[in-house]
Formats: sequence, structure tokens, C-alpha cells
Amino acid sequence: MKQFECATLVPGCEWHTRANEEAEVIRRAVEHMRLVHGETVIRENMVQNIRARVREAKKEDAA
Repeated sequence: MKQFECATLVPGCEWHTRANEEAEVIRRAVEHMRLVHGETVIRENMVQNIRARVREAKKEDAA
């Protein structure tokens, strides 16, 4: 299980997501950036920044 916490990229944002596949976590994070943070153009470096912050979910977090 992979997870992404938006606060690692946007300080103060409490949004997070988990999914089995890294690609799904990134897709959700990109959509969040568009809808919540007003990013109209998602550049490759933004995707790279998200990917770099995707972590393995801790067992207690996944429960």
C-alpha cells in the first residue's frame, strides 16, 4: 500500500491518499492539485515531486 500526504509538498494541507499502486496515488494527487490548489498545468517536475513523496503506508496507518 502506497500513500501520499499533501503537506509534504504544500505545507498546511491535511489531504492524503492511499492506494495499492503508486500510479493511482499519483493520479489522485494530481487531481487534488488541480481541484484544491488551483494548479491548471501539471508539469513533469510536479509529478516528479509527488512521486518523490510517495511512501509505503505503515501497517497501523493502513488499518
